[in-house]
Order: sequence, then C-alpha cells, then structure tokens
Amino acid sequence: MKRTHTKLSRQVDEKIKNKVVKDKPVWEGSDNVISTGSTLLDLAISGGRFEEGGIPTGIFVEIFGPSGTGKTVLLSQLAGNMQKKNGHIMFHDPEARLNTQFAKMFGLDTSGIKYTIPNTVPEMFKSVRKWIPEKTDNNLYGVFADSLAALSTDMEMDKDEGDKMGMRRAKEFSEELRKTCRIITQKNILMACSNQIRQNLDAGPYGQKFKSPGGEAIGFYSSLRLRCSNATKIKIVQKIKGKDHNRIVGIKVSMEVFKSSVWSPYRTADIYIIFDYGIDDVRGNLTFLKTTTGDTIYKLNEKPLGRSLDHAIKMIEDEGLENELKGKVIELWREIEEKFQTPRKPRIQ
Repeated sequence: MKRTHTKLSRQVDEKIKNKVVKDKPVWEGSDNVISTGSTLLDLAISGGRFEEGGIPTGIFVEIFGPSGTGKTVLLSQLAGNMQKKNGHIMFHDPEARLNTQFAKMFGLDTSGIKYTIPNTVPEMFKSVRKWIPEKTDNNLYGVFADSLAALSTDMEMDKDEGDKMGMRRAKEFSEELRKTCRIITQKNILMACSNQIRQNLDAGPYGQKFKSPGGEAIGFYSSLRLRCSNATKIKIVQKIKGKDHNRIVGIKVSMEVFKSSVWSPYRTADIYIIFDYGIDDVRGNLTFLKTTTGDTIYKLNEKPLGRSLDHAIKMIEDEGLENELKGKVIELWREIEEKFQTPRKPRIQ
C-alpha cells in the first residue's frame, strides 16, 4: 500500500509540474479563438483557458436578451474579427437587417461572405451541413444567425392557419440541432446565433420570468450562452453658446456567461456600445481600472489621464496606448481571480 501511495504521489506532483512553468500558467493555443471585441467579456468567457480569453471555434453559441441590448452588435463584431483572421463567413439574416454600412463598423466585408435570408429552421441548418468552405491556412469557419426567433417553419409558411399550437418550431430546432452540432465540432465551425426572449407565463413564483423562444433544444445544445441585460444609456453633455445640450451616444450592457462548457459560468462583464462606432473597449477598460482600484482619477501605470473619461480615452488613443491598457486590465483581472482560487492538487483518477 505504501508503494502505491508513493507512486500516486509522484504522478500528482508530475501533473502539477507539467501544468505550471516558472510559476506561470501554460495557456492553450489561441489561434482558433475569436474575440468579442471586449477585453473584459473575453476574459469572462474563457480567461482561465486562454491568455486573453475569447470564444473558441467548434461550438454552438447563443446570445440572448431583450431588444436593444447589443445582440446584433456582438454577433457582427464576432464575424468581423473572424474575417480579420482570414476566416470564411456564412451569415444568416432571417430579420433581413444587416446592411453594408452597419457591417463596416465591425470590419465585416459583406462582399466576401456567404449571405442568406432563410425563412425556416430546416432551411438554415441544412445550409450549414452542406457548406464546404474553401480551405484556409488556419481553417477558421464561422456561421452567424441573427436571430433564431425570426425563423419560421414549413407548416407556418405553407398553411393559412399556420402552426396554431406553436409546437412545430421547437421540434424542428431539436431535430436540426441534433443533426448539426456534431458537424460543427467535426469541421471546427463556430456557430453563433442571437435570440430574443419571451415572457415565461408558466414560471411560477420562483422560476425564470423570461426565456428564449425555440424550445429547450437551443439551450441544451449550446456550449456557451451569453445573456444581455440591464442596458443603460450613455449620455454626454456639451455646453454650446452658454447652454447645456444632452445627447444619448450609446448604451452600457451587462453580459452574463449564463451557461458554459468553455470555462466557468456566471462570470459577468459590462460592455460599452457607442452608436456609429461599435464596442468601445477603451472606455470599458478605463472604467474597469478606475472602479477596481478605487482611484479618483483615470490612470494607466501611474500616469494620470484626468478626471474626464472622454479626455482619458482621447489621451489613450492619441498616444497609442490601447495595447498597454489592455495588458494592464488583463493583469489586474487575473490578480482578482487568483484571490478566489483555492490551491489544490489535481484529483487522483
């Protein structure tokens, strides 16, 4: 018995030794990881697996929440970031809302993607299974859909009375996802879809008051679910000719990792979306630094940036300090995460 215990102890010590190199974590390869455009959201999704976080390929992702909480923005940013890595893009637009000018904000060139406006659930998922993209050096493939709630069924489209019971769509989502998800993994495709929410009238006093439509299959087959909520307006005030003028220039949205097979769930992050600009990562990072450290002014590595957030953003951008700011945020975020970790040896299998 003693001999066995010694051997197991050596195996455990070896695992720990392989996991840590010079007291620094060994990160998984991040070539097939796509950024959301927000440093804090990337870290919340997979900061424990990848050095800068992000969404890995080969999984099905649902982004859901009420109207006006940045779902389309986040989806378009993911598609644009994948295209920057020379990935192939298929964009399904059942709502027919994506336009060229909007897509350009996120670096998404619509002329270089496969764009469709599907009517039904089977129509969209069949096209994913049949899609054989051209070979790329890094094998990055992305399928994006905005939104699942807009998809109909053959029964609803072909019959005047439609789907009175409303059950056919849920059944079709279940069938199509069951046939598609293994192909997503095999081809290493990132499939990210937005979805709306509906009132859950059967929730009772303790259940969820809202849920995403399409039945239980979407949540079941999702490896990652991001919930958008609590959108608040970003307002600026300008004094013009001695009078204050107010304008709403964007929104701040709370993002929650509602479900995750990527890393740990229930992490949260605030993202800042500025109209005609997109996700403002500099604004989010500066706010995080100031709030977390308790400083009275905005600072970067002891360099004062002033009390005004807009002035601090201008200084960061004028001096090209975006990457330095991002690095500081990642460093501080990890410092906080480490405080919640309990050091333990790996379980003996």
